[in-house]
Amino acid sequence: MKTCLIVEDSNVIREIALRILTDLGIEAKECETAAEAVELCRKAKPDVVLLDWDLPSLGALDFLKGVAELAVDQRPAIVLCATENDPQQFTLAKAAGAQHHILKPFDRLSIESKLAEIGVVEGAKIPEAKAAEAS
Repeated sequence: MKTCLIVEDSNVIREIALRILTDLGIEAKECETAAEAVELCRKAKPDVVLLDWDLPSLGALDFLKGVAELAVDQRPAIVLCATENDPQQFTLAKAAGAQHHILKPFDRLSIESKLAEIGVVEGAKIPEAKAAEAS
C-alpha cells in the first residue's frame, strides 16, 4: 500500500486530504509542523508528501532542506500545496526539492490527478462533461 504524509497546520484541510487519500486506498499520516514531518519522513519513509507552503515557525523550505538530507532513494515525491498561483514560490520550492504542486482548495480530482501523474495511483477518472469538452 502506498503511503502519504500530509503536512498541514489546518485541521480542516488535513481532514479533507485524509478522507481523499483514504478513499484512494492510500495510507495517510498527518503532521502539523515541518520539524515533526522531517522526523516522520526519516522513520516512516512515505511515498509522497502533501506539503503546505504556509507552515508556522519552520516553513516548507525548512522541511525541504531536511528531506534533502535523506538518501536519494528514501526521499518522497513532494507536492507543494499553495493558496496562490505564485511562479516565484513554485520556482523556490522546486529548486529546494518539491517536484510538483497543486492549488488549494483542492478536491479529490486534483489530488488524484497529481498522484496519478507521479505514479502513486492509477490514472484519475475524468468526469464525462470534461471528457466531452476535451475532445
